[in-house]
Formats: sequence, C-alpha cells, structure tokens
Amino acid sequence: MEEEAGEEPGLDRSSPRDFYFYHTDLYDPEDRLQIFPKQNVRTRREVVQAERSHEPRGAGDGKVQRDLQEEVDELVHLYGLEDDHELGDEFVDENLPRMGASEYPPHMMKRTEPAREQRDWRLTGEVAEAEDLGLGGWGSAGQCQDLREAYRYAHGRASEEYECYVIPEEEDEEEAVDVFCVTCKTPIRAFQKVFDEHKEHEVIPLNKALESAKDEIHKNMYKLEKQILEMENFANHLEEVFITVEENFGKQEQNFESHYNEILETLAQKYEEKIQALGEKKKEKLEALYGQLISCGENLDTCKELMETIEEMCHQEKVDFMKDAVLMADRLGKFLKIKTDVEISAQPDFEDQTLDFSDVEQLMGSINAVPAPSAPVINPQAPNSATGSSVRVCWSLYSDDTVERYQLCYRPVRDSSPGKDQAEFTVTVKETYCSVMKLVPNTQYEFWVTAHNRAGPSPPSERAVYMTAPSPPIIKTQEIRSCEEAALICWESGNLNPVDSYTVELTRAEGPEAPGVTESVVGIPTCESLVQLQPGQSYLIYVRALNVGGPSARSRPATVHTTGSYFHLNKHTCHPWLTVSEDGFTIVRSQRKTPEREPPPSDTRFTRCVAVMGNLIPVRGRHYWEVEVDERLDYTVGVAFEDVPKQEDLGANSLSWCMRHTFASSRHKYEFLHNRTTPDIRITVPPKKIGILLDYENSKLSFFNVDISQHLYTFKCQLHQLVHPCFSLEKPGCLKIHNGISMPKHVTF
Repeated sequence: MEEEAGEEPGLDRSSPRDFYFYHTDLYDPEDRLQIFPKQNVRTRREVVQAERSHEPRGAGDGKVQRDLQEEVDELVHLYGLEDDHELGDEFVDENLPRMGASEYPPHMMKRTEPAREQRDWRLTGEVAEAEDLGLGGWGSAGQCQDLREAYRYAHGRASEEYECYVIPEEEDEEEAVDVFCVTCKTPIRAFQKVFDEHKEHEVIPLNKALESAKDEIHKNMYKLEKQILEMENFANHLEEVFITVEENFGKQEQNFESHYNEILETLAQKYEEKIQALGEKKKEKLEALYGQLISCGENLDTCKELMETIEEMCHQEKVDFMKDAVLMADRLGKFLKIKTDVEISAQPDFEDQTLDFSDVEQLMGSINAVPAPSAPVINPQAPNSATGSSVRVCWSLYSDDTVERYQLCYRPVRDSSPGKDQAEFTVTVKETYCSVMKLVPNTQYEFWVTAHNRAGPSPPSERAVYMTAPSPPIIKTQEIRSCEEAALICWESGNLNPVDSYTVELTRAEGPEAPGVTESVVGIPTCESLVQLQPGQSYLIYVRALNVGGPSARSRPATVHTTGSYFHLNKHTCHPWLTVSEDGFTIVRSQRKTPEREPPPSDTRFTRCVAVMGNLIPVRGRHYWEVEVDERLDYTVGVAFEDVPKQEDLGANSLSWCMRHTFASSRHKYEFLHNRTTPDIRITVPPKKIGILLDYENSKLSFFNVDISQHLYTFKCQLHQLVHPCFSLEKPGCLKIHNGISMPKHVTF
C-alpha cells in the first residue's frame, strides 16, 4: 500500500534514479534553481562505483546513506532550514513514517503533478549509468518516495519564507480595489460598501478619486511653486535690503567722518584766526605804548635842557641875562603851549575774548543719519510728452538717497536767452515726474529740480529745455484744390514759433458711422501738401503740427470731394474792374464809368485785359469745369500759362488758348484763339453753358455746349507747363463757374 501510494507513473523504484528530486516551482525548467550540480552527481557516481568494486554490499549501503545524509544537510543549508528541527528530523530520521499519497497534505499532492510530467533535466542522461552502479538494491521504493515527498514538503515550507523562489500553493486572487471611501479617505472593494463598516459612508469610483487626488496634488504643487517663487523673491528682496542697509550705514559712517573732519578743520581755522587776532591786538597796543613812551622821554629831555639853560642864565651878567632871557621866554612860551599827553593810550586790561562757535554748533547739528540728497538728474524731453498746454517732466535720483519731496522750477525761454529776466514758477511733488499745466503752445521752457529731506535741499539739477506741443493748424478751406485723383491742402501754422513738420490725416466721410483714420501723410515741411486720393469719394481732412514735444491736436476738418476738378479764382490776378464773389465762383463786371487811366502794369494782375485766372490743382490728368454765360455777353474763356502776359488779351499770344464770344447787331461771333489765330467755325446754337475739358494726357483742350451735348472745338496744345483756367468780360455782366462736378459722358469721346 505504501509503495502504491508512493509510486509515480514512469519511474522505476528499483534503481538509484528514484532519488532524483524535481524542482517544483512555478517557473520554466530553464529558470529553475540547480539543486544538485552535475559535478556532485558525477562525484557521487564515482564514489559508488569505487565502493561497489571494493566493499561488500552492506558497507556500500552505509556509504550511500551517509551521502544521502550529506545531500539532505546541503538542502537544509541551501534553503535556510537549519532552525526548523521538525523538518530536519524528517530528513535525517531513518525510521520516518511511511505516508501514503492520501495522507500527504493537499499542497504536497498538488506539487507532485509536475514531477510526473517531466524528468530532471540534469540527470536524465545518467539514469542508465546509475543502474549499472548496482544501487537498485538500496532501500525500498516506498522509502525513496517518502524521501522525495519530504523534500517537496520542505521545499514548500521554504517557499513560504522566500517567495522570490516559489509559491507553495496557489491562492485565489483577492478582488481588486475599485472604489474610494470619502469618509475614511481610503480605497476599498465594492462589496465592503455593502457588508462592511463603510456601508453608510460616501464612496466614489477609484478613477474619479484618483483624478481628484491628482488635481488636488497639482493645485498644491502650484501653490507650493508659487510660495517657493514668493519666498525666492522675498529672499532676493531681503538680500537687496541687506546690501542697501550695509551701503547706507557705510555712507553714514563716511558722512560722520566727513562732518567730524569738517568740524576739526573749522576749530583749527578758528584757533588760527583767534591767535592771529590776539597777536595783531598785542602788537597794536605795544606799538602805541612804545610811541607814547618815546614821546614822553623826548619831552622830559626838553624840560631838563630848558632847566639847565635857565640855571646857566641866572649866573650871567645882567646885560647878557637880559639878552638871553627874551629869547628863553619865547622858547618857554612855545614849549609850554604844547599839550603834553599824560594819559595812557592803551590800557593793560585784556578785552573779553569770547569765541563764537555758532558755525561749529551748526556743523554739529548737521550731523544726521540721513544726509542731504544728491542733485537729481533731469531727463531730456521724451517724444510725445507734451500737449499744447502741458508738458511731462521726468528726472531720476540715486536709489540710496532719502527724499521727502521734490521742487520743480521752470520759466519760459524767449529770444534764445534762457533764464534771463523771466518769471519763475515752482511746483512741489513727491514723485520723480510732474505734469506741468497751463503753458503756452509751441513754447520752450527751462526746467530744473531739487530734492529735499530733513537734512536739507540737494544742489539743483542741470537745466533742461522742454517744449510744448504746437497749436492746431488752420486749414484754408477757400484755397483747397482737388481733382479725381488728388487734393492740394493749404493751411496756416497757427503758431508764432516755427514747428518741425506737419501731418495730414484722411478719413473717409461715408456716413454717420465713418471709419477712423485710413491714411496719414507725415513729415510735411511746409504749409501745403498734395495728397493722393481715390476717385468718387468724400474725405475729411485734418492737419496736425509736430515739434519735439509731440503732435498738436487735430485741426478743424475740411471736406474734399473727388468727383471732379475743384478750384477757386485767384483774386491776386483779378483785374481791378472785376469783382469776385465771396464763394469764389462768380465774376462780376458792374455798370460803372470806365476810368480814364488803365491800371499800372503788373506781372501778377491783369491790367489791359479785364480778366481773372483760376487756381487749378497742379496735377496732370483730365480736368473738367463749366461756365454759365449770357447769350448777349462778350466774354472769353479758356486756359493760359501762369506767366501769360497780363498786358495782352487772352488768345493774343502763344501762352493762352481761348474761346471768345462777341455780340453785335443781334449776331453772335465765336472765335477759338491761340496766338491771334482762329479757325473758321460757325456755331448755330449759342451755348448758355460751356463745358471745358483739359486733357494733359492727350494734349487737348475741348469746348462743349453742355445743354445740347455738342462738341464745339478742340485745340491740340503743347502743354509743357501747367495751365490754369482764365475768364474775361469785355462788357458789364457776370460769369458763373461750376466745378467739382462729374465729367459728362459726351466729353469722354
């Protein structure tokens, strides 16, 4: 029964190969641990053969038992089972009980399955050789089976301690954690929500909890990064403050040392001054006393001499005495008349030499922890920093200076002489900038600034000249000229002082919701500009003046239409007998007595021909205008160069091309004059409105009867220069000009 329980299919219990142990872990055969190295097997085989050939059967059995015991000890040592006495006994006890297959633990029965399915991959080639060694008679098959099962049981026990090698038995995998308990803040299994202590708790899916946790971690990381950045900035700020404090205290030490040195120098200077003053006073008194002493000695000598002389006279004869007495009396009288100064000129007492230390006390009082600030540095004027009535002034100061306020002073600059006899103005601010208001446009101002603190004011900064922006220009609407492609804009500066340049801004006037500025022409040096435009549009024109202070405000707008050629009459060329209306489009010659004398000759004004010229825009192209006339009026219309002789009739030279009409005896005469010549053309329908087309591109000048759309005549002109419209009235009447109108279809042939 024991043998049947211990047998395995495919194994022969009669040979030593029954002792082969199989590695029953869960890995592939090539990954299994080598329990019996090949060298040990070969050594054991050699020993067995030697013992078989020399020893008796019983001795061989004992030797094999010893070898088996050594192998078991090696297994125990290899798997760390030295402390497991129970298992060790099972391996070494010769009388261990025989257990059948049904008596082994379930996991041991389970581990025998792989042993039945495969052979030991190390020893299969040596089975036959082992049979030849005569080991088949050692022990019974049941004993071998028990030893193998004991090894397997020991191997299973070892696997419980060293899970890296084998798993003794396969346990059912636990159910995966799939929900998260919000109350306990721990992941749990789904069934625990129903049967466990988490029944009343709030749970959410694990993925959602994971995402929420990640978001929370990211938020905290962001806050942490922000806090790190703030702390780094704070540390940098602390470092800057540390350096600033160190520098300030160093500067204060230098300031104290400078003040004390100054005080010592002042005291030394006062000492020298006082010593010098005392010496001079001493010298003065001693010299006075010495002089008085000399004078007293001289008087004394004179008195002694007189006394001796008188004594000698007293011993003389009477006659001699009388002679000398008269002379002595005169001498004594003169001597006694001299007043002798017997008062001491210089008293020996010392005067009070009180020292004045007020300036020293002032120096002592000026020693302060906060020194007076350094002189500020006023900045040059920045572009666009001014308006017509204000300017923004900026300055800078050393960062380590303590300043309580700034005092900005300014005055206007006139006649290129800054700072001379001009009123000064002062503004007090706490910032390093100031916007000064209520100034004159396009005017230069001189600025300087001082810094103040409790130690006193700083030296003034260097002076800088700022300039206010100009006043807005004034567009001369009566002098605007235009055509379909361009417009000539003229304006007045509006400023007493010159400006740097002008800017023309164009805005499409398409309706109440017109767009903003669509084009700007900048850097215009003069007070006029020829601006390119688009045909058939209406524009609002603005002009700005610019200087170093910035641009002025916009001028008042002027409207320009590019629907035709638009011009005004040039009053400077008008004959004195003609009058131009205020709108500049009507010419009138009134009924009045003709003066006996003609006006004096002029290069700009017509003097013989009663005419006037118009100012056409200087653009080559096509220009069209119309003139409304009276059928019985003598008139001349056409074009002429600007330098046409003003003392000649229009058409009487090569510089003018004209259509002339005269009315006499109910007859109309039309002439197309150039250089006093005219073609023979008769017009049957007198025009009441004449259309004139000037075509530079084709060098043509054409005349039309507008009312009947009739072509009258065309000149072939060599227009090497720009020409201007011209109009003449030979008799009293008026001509009315229509321009700025679209070109009719009948003239575009």
